Amino acid sequence: MGETVTPQASGSARQRQQAPHPAVVDRIFRALSDPTRRNVLERLTSRPASVSELAAPYGMALPSFVEHLKVLEGSGLVRSHKTGRVRTYELAAEQLKLAEDWLGRQRTLWERRLDQLDSYLLKLKEEESK
Repeated sequence: MGETVTPQASGSARQRQQAPHPAVVDRIFRALSDPTRRNVLERLTSRPASVSELAAPYGMALPSFVEHLKVLEGSGLVRSHKTGRVRTYELAAEQLKLAEDWLGRQRTLWERRLDQLDSYLLKLKEEESK
């Protein structure tokens, strides 16, 4: 179960890079697990927005919404900066690549395992028909 994809097995330059620490990927997936946070990320793809702009569509107290922003910022999926009294958030899309890369490694691993299973089952079927 602890199998990892090696550069020789994958062949892609993207997968040759060292995998990020599991806690980093865990924070990203935790942030992505909530529909409100995913919606905020989608909205930030078009342009940066202030806290009040981001919170406006949601029927929740501002402190509760700010907690969502803290989770997103803690995962590295968004960055914020403050100008005067206005805090503005922007998407940090490079962090999404870490999740994408993790999913790609898992897909490669499971495709290889399924190919091995398929070969094994075909071999059994051949032996059975003899």
